[in-house]
Amino acid sequence: MNNKIDESFEKTRIAGSIAAGALDEVAKIIKPGITTEEIDKLCYEYINDNGAYSAPLFYRGFPKSCCTSTNHVVCHGIPSKKNLKDGDIINVDVTALKDGWHGDTSRMFEIGKISIKAKRLIDTTYNSLMMAIKILKEGIHLGDIGATIQEHVEANGFSVVQDFCGHGTGESFHCAPNVLHYGKKGTGEKLKSGMIFTIEPMINSGNYETKILNDGWTAVTKDKSLSAQFEHTVGITKEGCEIFTASKLDD
Repeated sequence: MNNKIDESFEKTRIAGSIAAGALDEVAKIIKPGITTEEIDKLCYEYINDNGAYSAPLFYRGFPKSCCTSTNHVVCHGIPSKKNLKDGDIINVDVTALKDGWHGDTSRMFEIGKISIKAKRLIDTTYNSLMMAIKILKEGIHLGDIGATIQEHVEANGFSVVQDFCGHGTGESFHCAPNVLHYGKKGTGEKLKSGMIFTIEPMINSGNYETKILNDGWTAVTKDKSLSAQFEHTVGITKEGCEIFTASKLDD
């Protein structure tokens, strides 16, 4: 890789590590009774303490430092004083901005004892992300990513949200390419070494359709079915890829 790619990977690696670290801290405190506002405060302080800035805060008017999407909320849920309760599932989505570069990641958390269906939805969503990451390397098509995710998800009886997608990132929070989580193998742009983008499948237990609530941000499933999401920021290399937002709890 050339020096410019090396530098972009190193800066994204640092930002991604801070974002992943914030979610590792959330994992230590999340439980029934906690408010999503408390999660937001923890993420803001952790990212700030590590010399970075929470990129979602005031982004296009978003009022908080992270997104907290519970149960049938697909994405962009706004943290509030509402308490999490036993049986809830929640996605926490954070982005650290460090030295002008972004690290964007999200993770599902189980609150107390969750239903078997919710557990299966979470596992399928996570596995679809990791299966897509496994095929990444220079020369494959963007459509290969979406096809891999869609195939696994639909084989398990769930549906892929089509209204939101992964995205290029780096010095911009969101930029080209759009990374769809459904599609056809062999279609779309070919991946090149040095590309940095997110893969963030949103998977519903019911229909894939979504709607936006009156706050202008919160996306929910139209049929009120459960939704799950996982997200990593990745960089493409000739041989494969690097995950910039891996949890240290997995070590």
